[in-house]
Amino acid sequence: MKILIIDDQELVILSLEKSLLDLGYEVLSANTISDGIEKYDLYQPDLVIADINMPFSNETVVTGLNAEIEEDYNGLEIAKHIKIIREHTTPVMILSGNTNEDIIVKGFDLGVDDYMKKPVSLSEIGARVKRLIGNGKMPAKETKKNQIIQTNCIGVVIPCYNEELRLLGDDFKAFINSNLGYHLCFVNDGSKDKTLEVLEKLRAGHEDHISIYNCEKNGGKAEAVRLGMLHLAKQDQFDYIGFLDADLSTDFEDFHDLVKVISTSNYKLVSGSRMARMGADITKESARAIISKIINLIIRKTIGMEFNDTQCGAKIMSKDVIDKTFQTKFLTKWLFDVEIFMRMKKVYGDEETKKIVCEQPLKRWIHADGSKLSFKDSLKIVFQIGQIAIHYR
Repeated sequence: MKILIIDDQELVILSLEKSLLDLGYEVLSANTISDGIEKYDLYQPDLVIADINMPFSNETVVTGLNAEIEEDYNGLEIAKHIKIIREHTTPVMILSGNTNEDIIVKGFDLGVDDYMKKPVSLSEIGARVKRLIGNGKMPAKETKKNQIIQTNCIGVVIPCYNEELRLLGDDFKAFINSNLGYHLCFVNDGSKDKTLEVLEKLRAGHEDHISIYNCEKNGGKAEAVRLGMLHLAKQDQFDYIGFLDADLSTDFEDFHDLVKVISTSNYKLVSGSRMARMGADITKESARAIISKIINLIIRKTIGMEFNDTQCGAKIMSKDVIDKTFQTKFLTKWLFDVEIFMRMKKVYGDEETKKIVCEQPLKRWIHADGSKLSFKDSLKIVFQIGQIAIHYR
């Protein structure tokens, strides 16, 4: 039994390929509609699985074979080619995060045999494949449960400096094993300990979903994040790209909430906010809390926005924000979050920036050992905010 997968996101193709191969099927893949049509005609597969939002070719994105199928939904072109032009009965399954009823009906009018809305588990896809074409001819292997293909593909940059003893390898592995639309890019920022060695072990066996960007010298968190974000932005498969601290002070559940917000709105940047979690610190560390509030007030005045927590190390953004604000080095090593907002205001204007950024309260946030700023660091931050204000005025 031969299955053709057509999807422009490598993470989806790799996850589906492995799952279907384990079930005993022969698998082919294509990353554009034109390539998919060519491979269908050449190999005559027993089933086609296609994403609905696809480029027609690598060179250009066009409306498709017929103007009645909109560009955003030209994955339906494969159904039209098979069912109407070729008049074949080959089953076609459509994968989509789109819940537009008209598009779903349009797909069934073209002869689509099954329509699966993302997020969807690989187990469910496997069950639907068996229902349509039966079991694979090759011996099936035991497959993992609870593996989900998300609506979007997300790249996550995780800066690491001397994190040998703090990297939570099991947490990262568990997350990518379950959430197949995520790719974690660890940036080793010139660590002097065995961080790179730990990262290589973490990546082993998960090469499709974990990569390492190695910086020979330590350049600070700002430069590590900037280089990692630009590195991932070169890949077409990611819908959004964000960054997260290696100590997981903001955990994956909260980060996934940031993803939900940006993917279901018109925001271009969504940032985690720890302010709701900081209330408990006031009685325990009132001096630190007061300093944090003073610094936050200064930052709000500098950026001209009522943003409660610019410095949370969990943010996700659209690729055009990265293209427009990450091309040059940041002025500071730690306050680059503030600089991102200042650069966005330069590009999008004050009022538009306020509309396209969002602050999402975190459910959980912890101070990892060694991550708290000293009083001396707090004074440096005030000085650096002044530098930023002067530079971007």
